[in-house]
Amino acid sequence: MKTINIHIYGIVQGVGFRPFVSRAAETCGVLGTVANKGSYVDVYAKGENEQLDKFLNIIKHEPPERSVILEIDAADCDADFAFTSFDIIESEKEYGDIFVSPDIATCDKCREELFDKNNKRYLHPFINCTQCGPRLTIMDTMPYDRVRTTMADFPMCKDCAAEYTDPLTRRYDAQPVCCNDCGPEVYIIGTDLKGGAAITETRRQIMNGKIVAIKGIGGFHLCCDAKNEEAVKRLRKLKNRPMKPFALMMRDIETVKRECIVKAEQEEYLKGWQKPIMLLEKREDTTLSDNIAPDNITVGVMLPYAPVQMLLFDYPDDIKMSDCLVMTSGNVRGAPICRSDEDALREIAGFCDLILSHNRRILLRADDSVTDWLFGKPYMIRRSRGFAPLPIMLKHGKDKQVLAIGGELKNAFCIAKNGLLYPSPYVGDMADIRTVRALRESVERMCGLLECEPQAIVCDTHPMYNTVAFAEEFAKEKNIPLIKVQHHYAHILSCMAENGCEEPVIGLSFDGTGFGDDKTIWGGEVLVCDYEKYERVGSIQPFIQSGGDISAKEGWRIAAAILRESAENAAKLCEKLDICTEKEYNLQRVMAQKNINSVLSTSCGRLFDAVSAILGIRRASTFEGEASTALMYHAELFEKENKGIVPNYNKYDKLLSNDGRLNTSEYAASLAERRLNGGDKNALAYEFHAVLADMAAAACGEVRKRTNINICALSGGVFQNRLLVRLVKQRLEEKDFKVLLHSLVPPNDGGLALGQAAVKINDRF
Repeated sequence: MKTINIHIYGIVQGVGFRPFVSRAAETCGVLGTVANKGSYVDVYAKGENEQLDKFLNIIKHEPPERSVILEIDAADCDADFAFTSFDIIESEKEYGDIFVSPDIATCDKCREELFDKNNKRYLHPFINCTQCGPRLTIMDTMPYDRVRTTMADFPMCKDCAAEYTDPLTRRYDAQPVCCNDCGPEVYIIGTDLKGGAAITETRRQIMNGKIVAIKGIGGFHLCCDAKNEEAVKRLRKLKNRPMKPFALMMRDIETVKRECIVKAEQEEYLKGWQKPIMLLEKREDTTLSDNIAPDNITVGVMLPYAPVQMLLFDYPDDIKMSDCLVMTSGNVRGAPICRSDEDALREIAGFCDLILSHNRRILLRADDSVTDWLFGKPYMIRRSRGFAPLPIMLKHGKDKQVLAIGGELKNAFCIAKNGLLYPSPYVGDMADIRTVRALRESVERMCGLLECEPQAIVCDTHPMYNTVAFAEEFAKEKNIPLIKVQHHYAHILSCMAENGCEEPVIGLSFDGTGFGDDKTIWGGEVLVCDYEKYERVGSIQPFIQSGGDISAKEGWRIAAAILRESAENAAKLCEKLDICTEKEYNLQRVMAQKNINSVLSTSCGRLFDAVSAILGIRRASTFEGEASTALMYHAELFEKENKGIVPNYNKYDKLLSNDGRLNTSEYAASLAERRLNGGDKNALAYEFHAVLADMAAAACGEVRKRTNINICALSGGVFQNRLLVRLVKQRLEEKDFKVLLHSLVPPNDGGLALGQAAVKINDRF
């Protein structure tokens, strides 16, 4: 017999890995121990060669479903260990690479037990096992053991302790294990209602048309019946959210299929352990309130992922419950999601009629992840619960520890350590000081959890960002260098890092706002990038953006500016198209001429807003991206009318202007003339997407002639537009480009920190 020492790296804590190893050892007749070391799982295994080979084979090829093995090292041991059994031993703290499991949706076996009258955990709102339950949001420090989680507040009862220590049970070494006798409990704040009575009252109030706040795994949701028109309207009014779609939670996959069009691969992902919100096309005969997603062909849907949500749909009482619930983030606009009773009472009590809470503390907020679906796989819009903080490996980052702060909107930060980049859960928009405080708190907790002592802070270059002010302050506190990375360059590096690309690329960085090196607003950029430097080699045509922050909401201002530069009789054209009045037009003209609150801009996001206004789709937006998203929906409707046949469109002859820029302003002016002459706005919306794709591909072709670079990376918030992504990718591939796209990292500012963390910084401090 011999003894080997095995180190297993990856997501191997919080996913039942040690119990799995113990059972594998028993199957193979292997003696030894298994322990968490904080950065890896450490195994000593003693047996005959054949037994050890079988043992290793099981570990490599049959690991727990929720685990992710990145590397396995096995070495012979010279010492002779006197093992008499195989044991899970006390975890030890050891420094090195750390892999923290995201929160995991309730598994099917736990769901069965939840509704089994003969099971001791019948109707227990916190049922979990080694394969499911909270992880990141309850974890204080590594390694992952109960004493280092908020479940330490709840001592196990005798029965739970017996399961926890028995290798034959599903809860062997399951850190959050609990039951009705020893676990957390739910209650309605301000009443004596607890447990089942609290859940029944919550269900009753929902079906009476009321709005309730519900504490989940990573924070609170605001909830009402998605089929109750008045309840949905009231929630919109209370949250001051006139148009932005609400997320939905549906009882089961059959309900989702009844209301939405679901592809087979989407169904599998919806039912998987991450359970994100997924954007799905609504069926024409949907029973949902029209106010769920006004003027929108898609709706964001998720399945229940926590036991309390399952009980909301199926509790055994006399209430006939809706199978579709609004389940939107519980927060004030611009503020972070509420995570405690104090947060909820202070921030969202005015939005709801009652608050269903529980007494398990949430240490780190984790909003729901949101994903679209593109090219047969997820296309992330918001990366949070179920995904964060799964790391991305970076070949050139082995010798650095860096904290990247991210952007101002859709903020998430990123910690880089030893070649692993850990994107944080979604934090929020940084205009609100409460979100800035949440950022600091989350940064400090994540740095502690990942045992990271940053050698540098990386942030954006925008002088007015709250994130930049925070980065400057934090770097000064820590007495470490601060590195500022241009916004659009960081977007492209984010796409490169996610795809493991180490070669130079041509980057198409299309978004709303970023501070340019020339102190103008960039946002429709063609860049040549590697991890050390970038060159701006092109952009869309510049225009004057007047009105400051309001211009990001009022696309008519951009439409007027573009037509003023590129169309004859622009004032009359704007008036005839209801873009603006003559008085409004003249005010914008004077502001631009006198440089009053005006700046030169190449923002592609604002270009989309302008075209939306020109075509009479949206003159202004009530939430970020409303006008440009509506433009995409009208284009998709035209595409749908062609019943799967690629639509014809009027190709534009002059794709690039004389100075090599994308000829976007002249083209937008031509759209205005054609719209005035009766052109169909859906067809023109599609044509705009197609012609912009033609322009982008033409620009990349010109850059390739000079650089011989044959890889294109697409990033930035405008590339949330799935139609544009499809068309640009198609055009580039027709020119034999290799195209890099995002998938599990958002193309928007939620992925910006990954790019900041990926930049080669060794020669910068």
